[in-house]
Formats: sequence, C-alpha cells, structure tokens
Amino acid sequence: MRVLIVEDEPYLAEAVRAGLRLAAIAADIATGGDAALALLAVNSYDIAVLDRDIPGPSGDEVAAHIVAAGGDTAILMLTAADRLDDKASGFALGADDYLTKPFDLRELVLRLRALDRRRATTKPPVHELAGLRVDVFRREVYRDGRYVALTRKQFAVLEVLVAAGGGVVSAEELLERAWDENADPFTNAVRITVSALRKRLGAPWIIATVPGVGYRIDTPARGAHD
Repeated sequence: MRVLIVEDEPYLAEAVRAGLRLAAIAADIATGGDAALALLAVNSYDIAVLDRDIPGPSGDEVAAHIVAAGGDTAILMLTAADRLDDKASGFALGADDYLTKPFDLRELVLRLRALDRRRATTKPPVHELAGLRVDVFRREVYRDGRYVALTRKQFAVLEVLVAAGGGVVSAEELLERAWDENADPFTNAVRITVSALRKRLGAPWIIATVPGVGYRIDTPARGAHD
C-alpha cells in the first residue's frame, strides 16, 4: 500500500510516516495543496490522508481534484473539528473516511487497512499463485503450506508480484509501489530485496528475472528459473 500524507505540520507528518513504515505502508508527504497536487500528478497512491486546513489549495480542493481525476485513490480526511456538519461536508466532497485530530496512530493504520480492503473489493484479500498463498491483511505468506517469515519490505514486494498474476513487474514499478519517494531509483534496493526474498521462499526459485524488463512469479507452466 502506498499513501500520500497531506499535512502542514512537518513533525506530525514525519511521525505518521515513521509509524506507517513500521506497518509496512509506504508514505510520501506533502505539506501543502500545491505539493499534494504535484505528487498526485506523478505517483499512484492507494489512499490520500488529507488535512483539510492546509496552505495553498485546501484539503477540500485536493479531495475534489482526486475525485474529478476518476482514479481509485481513496480519501481519508483529517481535521481538528469534530462537528457533524464538518464530517458531512467532507463526505459530500468524496471522502471515504474521516479521522479527528489528535488521533492514535494505531487507529489510523486500522482505518487505512479497512479502506484498502474496500477499494480492493474486486481483488481477493488472499492471493494464491504457483503454490504461494499471500494473505494481505494478516500479513502472512505460505509456500506449499509452509509458513514463510518475511520482512516488511519483502512482503510488500511479494504482494505486488503475486497480484500481477505471473505478469512481469518492472523494477521501477516495484520501487514505486513498495518504497516511498525518498528511495533512490539508482540503488540496487529492488535487486537486493528480490534476491533475499527468493532465499526466504526457498528452492526451487519461484521469482524469475526477465533480463532488461523486471521480475515475475513463475507459474507451473513455465517452470521456475532465475
């Protein structure tokens, strides 16, 4: 899951991002409406966490932009107000959920996971492919019935690969979906993580490298190879 945090209080935004990383959720930060719109123009986000009271275009205006764009980015509104009228107006703008500040980070994580479940109603919460069983919401992975313990980043990469159904996923897409915007696109982070993931999943290798293109999960018809 990749989230955009739109919050003009830098310390709060950084604290939220750090907490989401511990929950295996990649997050980018925008401290104003203009920055939020710029990030939305170049990145694909599963959920936008919007503070309504931000400089530049307001959180309401950013929400309207997301809705008008017609994508599948869900919106969670943040506000210091706890009045019913404020919540009603937020939902009228297209918000999918609402959280009043101050909030507990654990509640934010639970709400983000719930939103991700809702937006993924056309996708099974458990992905099964080539002997792999990936339970997205329990954060559990099994290979041929054997539990496999993965790091947060390894799980994020495997989730993207399995969701592709055996299709090739480029290193650039993996970097976009499993890391935040601070990731250096010229590092070997993806290659190193995939290599470690292969070892965790065990032999025979089930993640194939397509030279010059990316990675995919080998299906039985193809047979595993590196």
